[in-house]
Formats: sequence, structure tokens, C-alpha cells
Amino acid sequence: MGNRLSKIYTRTGDDGTTGLGDGSRVGKDSVRVNAYGTVDELNSAIGIVLACEIGGEVREALTQIQHDLFDLGGELCIPGMETVKDADIERLEQVLDRFNDGLPPLKEFILPGGGMAAAQCHLARTICRRAERELVTLARSETLRPQPQRYLNRLSDLLFVLARVLARASGHGEVLWHHERRKRT
Repeated sequence: MGNRLSKIYTRTGDDGTTGLGDGSRVGKDSVRVNAYGTVDELNSAIGIVLACEIGGEVREALTQIQHDLFDLGGELCIPGMETVKDADIERLEQVLDRFNDGLPPLKEFILPGGGMAAAQCHLARTICRRAERELVTLARSETLRPQPQRYLNRLSDLLFVLARVLARASGHGEVLWHHERRKRT
């Protein structure tokens, strides 16, 4: 573990810059800071899902993901650090397959909703997609390993599946998009 913060404010960011984990300073609006800031936002959104009444298996999966996201944020904050491994992505795929196996095939698009936990999970999914887009932007200007982007890609799929699981478990059910409502009779 790096330096422990005994004082929360330092005043060093008052000029619009922030320190990366390697000691360099960049603008608070830099592509890298936006990327790891959105990963942090995603982690917080998952924390809101965890604050809801959810089953133990979903809770366990999301808690592991929070730890992974903290690692991923560290990798983005410290250029050259490697924390996200192929095994992390494979684990996500296994969890995704396990939860998806119990769901009926999709025949319609699903709208965000289906109870508080499911709706919050959908929100986390959209934040995850934004984080993934920001990593794509970062990779255009700086060297970035593919694992963080692949992790977020799988995670957004898993969050979609978990939202379906949570909607069904809550009794609210999935909210289907009624595309035919626009058709004229």
C-alpha cells in the first residue's frame, strides 16, 4: 500500500492539476483522469446496488467486482502498472454464463427498471459503458493494455444480466420495450 492519507486536503489540486500514482501531475480534465474517475463512479454505482436487498450470489459477485474496479482504477492512475489479468476477465465470463443460464432468451429489448436494485444495476451498466468508451479514447493517445478495456466490456454484459436477474428476483419483472406502440392501426 502506498502513502496513507492523514490529511485529506493538500491544496495541490487548487491549480486544476492532480497527481498520478507515479508522481507526475496532469490536468484534472485529462483523458486518463476522466477514465479512472469514471471507473470510480462505476464502483460507487455498484455500491448503491449492494445497498439494496439482493441475493447472496449477486452480492458476492458485485463485491468481487468492486475490488477489481479498485485495482483497475489503480492501473489507470499509475501509468505502467498492470493489475487486471486475463484470469479476471475469464472469471467474469464464468459468472456471466452462470447467471445467464437461468434466464429465458431475450425476444425484446429491455428498458431500465424492474425494481430499485435492477434499475440501479442498469445505471451501473451505462456508467460501465462510458468508462469503456473513455478507455478507448485514452488508448488512442497513450499506451494502454487491452485487459482493462476487455474487463469493462465483459462487465457491462454481466451488469445487464444481473439487472435481469434482480428484476425477476424482486417480483417486478423485466420492463420490455413496446416497439409496436408507434405503429399506426
